[in-house]
Amino acid sequence: MQEQSNPLARHPGFRRTFEAEALTLGFILPLEGYPDSPAPTMRDHAELTRLADELGFAALWARDVPSYDPTFGDTGQVFDPFVYLGFLAANTKRIAIGTAATVITLRHPVHVAKQAATVDVLSDGRMLLGVASGDRPLEYPLFGIDHDFDMRGERFQEALAMIRMAGEQSFPRGRFERFGTFEGNLDVLPKPTVGVLPTVVVGRSRQELPWLAEHADAWMYYFVDQHKTQLIAQAWREAVQAVAPGVFKPFAQGLFFDLLEDPDAPVRPIHSGMAAGRHTLIRHLEVLRSVGVNHVALNLKASRRPVREVLEELGAYVVPAFPCRDDDQGLHRSAKPSVPAFE
Repeated sequence: MQEQSNPLARHPGFRRTFEAEALTLGFILPLEGYPDSPAPTMRDHAELTRLADELGFAALWARDVPSYDPTFGDTGQVFDPFVYLGFLAANTKRIAIGTAATVITLRHPVHVAKQAATVDVLSDGRMLLGVASGDRPLEYPLFGIDHDFDMRGERFQEALAMIRMAGEQSFPRGRFERFGTFEGNLDVLPKPTVGVLPTVVVGRSRQELPWLAEHADAWMYYFVDQHKTQLIAQAWREAVQAVAPGVFKPFAQGLFFDLLEDPDAPVRPIHSGMAAGRHTLIRHLEVLRSVGVNHVALNLKASRRPVREVLEELGAYVVPAFPCRDDDQGLHRSAKPSVPAFE
């Protein structure tokens, strides 16, 4: 399938977030710093998500954390992701909204397909479905499927196939060992706005890279150093080229980030990310863009500054260097500065 025939090229959320040889910025929700607490307050989230939209960020990503495990230490954004994204669809205008990631091994695929397509329609095509296999063993007994934890990779494959079938076919036929059977007499509505949902696999989800390249529309990986990022991004491009030549399948990265007040503050490592001033962040993102990273989702959990202040500084100084496509106004892309050497 050549790129011009890819329906995702017409999907507003996918177009805004991903473009070949470009990098955009988004956030993993909530837009709140809570470095000393497992749970955010969720105060002012309506105002702050509108601000992120107005400042030109590309995407907002909601995590799927159905239960609070104190040994894991993080509740995510507390709200159910699809209910929350339905709210965000009405609360924002252009920013893409997605999950990073829906734990499809713990949810029935038909429900996921219907929920995601509903958000996609309500948001006029801004939904990005991030999916993962889940990594919290205590949740599997809660859902009565503890026998499947060691087989969650296979369960993930089956769930994703059923989600795709429900969203992309009318009155489908297909049997799924763990989830049920489409017998051609029932359909799942609504359908996604362009006939398919952009599906982003987050992490490895216990899959080999060739399988991910074939079955995902994009891949989001975790924070690693610049050299490892280069190697992983290159491996991803090669795997995509092998199974889908000519098709653009983006590579994205999540990053815990704390914006320091000194614009020139150097990198200070934090868990799964970095603290730095905005000038240092820009240089880091330039390197990521040069090696093929198409989107970075910042997680502000570690932030100690007021989030509005962080959003406004990033929007004023960082977003202009990494603009996203705005279909109402065309492309607004500044000239790319010279790429620095790896740090």
